[in-house]
Amino acid sequence: MSQQAGYSPSFKRPAEIMRMRRKRARSDAGVFSSPSGQDSTRSPGQSGSSPACVRPFSPGPLFNPQNCSGGGIKRRNPFANIENTYSPKKKFVIHNDDGNAEATNSDWIKRPTEKGGETDMSTTTDFQGVLSFSASLTEAEKQEHRDISSKKSLTFSEDDSLFEEEEEDIKSPLLKSPQAIAPASIAPPICTEYPADWSLKTRLLFTSPLSLSWAEQPKAQEEALGLSQHCRAQFTTLPHSLQDPRSCSELRSAFQQSLVYWQHPSLPWLSLFPRINAERSFTGKSTPWAQDASLQKSLMSEWSVSLSSLYSLLKARLCPYFYLCSYQFTVLFRAAGLGGSTTITALISPTTRGLREAMKAEGIEFSLPLVEEERKNKDQPTLHQGEEEEHREGAEECSEMKQGVDCQAADEEGGCDDDDDDDDGGLSWLKEMGVQDKIKKPDSISIQLRKEGHTVCLDHKPESVVCVEGSHTFTLINFLINCKSLVAAAGSQAGLPPTLLAPVAFRGAAMHTLKARSVNVKTQVGSVYQNISSLEITGPVLPSSLHAITALLRPSQKGNFSATLYTHTPTAVMNVGNIRPQCTTSSVDLSGCGLHPASIQQLQQPSSLGKSSLTHINMNNYSYTWKN
Repeated sequence: MSQQAGYSPSFKRPAEIMRMRRKRARSDAGVFSSPSGQDSTRSPGQSGSSPACVRPFSPGPLFNPQNCSGGGIKRRNPFANIENTYSPKKKFVIHNDDGNAEATNSDWIKRPTEKGGETDMSTTTDFQGVLSFSASLTEAEKQEHRDISSKKSLTFSEDDSLFEEEEEDIKSPLLKSPQAIAPASIAPPICTEYPADWSLKTRLLFTSPLSLSWAEQPKAQEEALGLSQHCRAQFTTLPHSLQDPRSCSELRSAFQQSLVYWQHPSLPWLSLFPRINAERSFTGKSTPWAQDASLQKSLMSEWSVSLSSLYSLLKARLCPYFYLCSYQFTVLFRAAGLGGSTTITALISPTTRGLREAMKAEGIEFSLPLVEEERKNKDQPTLHQGEEEEHREGAEECSEMKQGVDCQAADEEGGCDDDDDDDDGGLSWLKEMGVQDKIKKPDSISIQLRKEGHTVCLDHKPESVVCVEGSHTFTLINFLINCKSLVAAAGSQAGLPPTLLAPVAFRGAAMHTLKARSVNVKTQVGSVYQNISSLEITGPVLPSSLHAITALLRPSQKGNFSATLYTHTPTAVMNVGNIRPQCTTSSVDLSGCGLHPASIQQLQQPSSLGKSSLTHINMNNYSYTWKN
């Protein structure tokens, strides 16, 4: 026995039920479209003689198609008249092939029939009434469906509840979880600047997926324009992104401008940077001043004039900073307002005990920033420990413990304050025992060496960096001019004055440019090889030159490049902070120092690198990341 359309004892999925219902509706529509010859009022037990007269089961009236010979009777549902299966709300919806739906009531529909060539108008009238009633039901059905869709109601009729709920699930918007949101839709924080790095670089290696060949082989006019702009402190404003960097003359001229630095002395056949551990670079080279005292005196005289000129420019804020590179140490002089300081500062690294003693003898006041920072970090837990000990019993034990801790801390800083008492009268307890003559008392030299053991162990280490501030920097200049140990007395660098490096011109200086070379290479990314363009820059790279070069690569490489930085090791500690309070960036005017305003703004900020320096810089989508 066939079952009612839409009923499934196995609770099939709504989509499958929908397909079954459409199929049955189409077959029923074929039955309704055929003309009926007579009323189907037979009993449920009658059936037609031809199998073609048997239609799929559907509750409702029976019809007799014309093609049924002998007036075959279709079978009706024997339970169609049961009251609990009838509901006036139920509608029989016929889905035609054209996609339209026709709703009718469950009562059977009479169609106009012909009796002996005459049309039964009564039946036609009934049929027209039924059509009008069906049309009204169709409009009501459409209105009801619109109301349900607009209100998103969960109350449905009995037969159509499954399908309407399925349609609502399809139409309802899908909510995305935070994990489902694409990473590109979340804008990462953009870092437009990296921290200031006061160390000197010996080599820069830039890589980018875009070509860097525009940076080499400039035209004569572009190189001349870059040098002229450097001398006149004129700067070109470039757009945010460049489509064709190689055809942009402004970019190529600005790049040549960023490579310029000034140096004294200048000897074409010698590389005068770096100077520390550079004996190999001088081996086999001509050094006519090594055995000529008058020539050495002439070189030192010119060097003294250049150093005095640099300090005068620095004091007038016409030179932002300069470096003094000797064969033993490097000195960085910074103008007031840079590095977060309100006064002129000088950093010397590395130093020795002999140099520090000589500076003290000249009345130069200085500080050891890293040693004082370490002392401050050690004093904090000592103070907390002292507070806890005050609440303990035994005042004598507490005092002895405090004295031992304080003496140990003082030994690490350069000696304990009670050493003199111990050295002079510390052996008094031996007199009480009567054995003072049998034990040899330490001599004064051994005591002095023990006191200075900590200061000696700092020599040639990053912790030996010295900071000189204020008016003492002028005294330091005079000390360096008159210091005989500043120049090597023997070896390949004998008689050669230290190298002076500055970003602006000064008296006796020669203009130099960094060497740039571009190479295209292939690098393996995963399982494939990609073309990568590289740009190598060699020479003494100053902090302002590094910033100017990266500022030019931002628009030319469309905000995507990386850089590997090679630091001159003795200058890596130049990023230590100052002991005195730091100033605001707008307290000192440095607009006339010859640097780009963006570079000045970066160098005015206190460095956050400590005793380390930058080793890698990466820009991705115009945002900086770095390693130190």
